[in-house]
Amino acid sequence: MKKTQLLLASAILAIGTSAFAADKHDHGHEHKPLHGGVVVEASDMDFELVAKADQISLHVRDHGKPASVQGASAKLTLLNGSEKSEVQLAPAGDKLEAKGSFKVGSGTKAVATVTLAGKKPVNVRFALK
Repeated sequence: MKKTQLLLASAILAIGTSAFAADKHDHGHEHKPLHGGVVVEASDMDFELVAKADQISLHVRDHGKPASVQGASAKLTLLNGSEKSEVQLAPAGDKLEAKGSFKVGSGTKAVATVTLAGKKPVNVRFALK
């Protein structure tokens, strides 16, 4: 009987330890803005939104390295109080981007639906500061 209890306790300890290790969120990189924007992690990737009155950029990083945006697209919904506007972002070098006139500032909320080539769409929510 003692062998069974010892075996059971060892199994529980091993499972608990592996679950703890899997739950650890240290991916070897920091989730800090590199371009002066707001960073959000979703689907194991970092999305940095840089919103200015005349340009909106979305930088995508996979484990700290820039992800390819070739063939990618994104739709960004901007929410300012009761006002809502939508912006299409397209690849521009190493980021997704749109140029125009945008009402953005502190308190603006943004929801992006990002589709990278060959991957499922990812929804990302931002709150601008």
